Amino acid sequence: MTRLFAITKGTKLEMPILLGAFYGLRRSEALGLKWDAIDFQRNTLTIRHTVVTCNLDGKQVTMSCDTTKTRSSMRILPLVPEFQQRLLLHKARQEEYKLLCGRSYCNDYKGYICLDEMGERLKPGYLTESFIRTLRDNGLRPIRFHDLRHSCASLLLANGVPMKQIQEWLGHSDFSTTA
Repeated sequence: MTRLFAITKGTKLEMPILLGAFYGLRRSEALGLKWDAIDFQRNTLTIRHTVVTCNLDGKQVTMSCDTTKTRSSMRILPLVPEFQQRLLLHKARQEEYKLLCGRSYCNDYKGYICLDEMGERLKPGYLTESFIRTLRDNGLRPIRFHDLRHSCASLLLANGVPMKQIQEWLGHSDFSTTA
């Protein structure tokens, strides 16, 4: 994980990978995370919005929703101090890109955390393909983006977090899924 974090530092993959690994967010939750879901005063991160791709009349369409996979997937997590610093740096970098690009910067996705340098929201398929390619190109074993959730659960368990709390952290509606 440390090597993956180092490889993706400063890239558009950095934030979704960190969200998947540290917080166990699903791909749709990481891409759907918005700045208004981060409360820097209360030190919380709220999962309530997703970005998904679906087929609509034979075309791949990326949609955003104010819903999550299940009701239990809507959750509030603590904002870890180190992660808070990374988010603040990321936000500053987004503002830099916006200034550099001027009128060419896309404002359609203002408020989203996972954007590229031009302000475009990262697409789910792009994240999946780029993640696989990054692992392969850097000699890391192949895993799915979703497997970052498993790593998060394993790390929480290894640090003594009870299974019931891990279930709530990951937003699983069924305890057996977590177990």
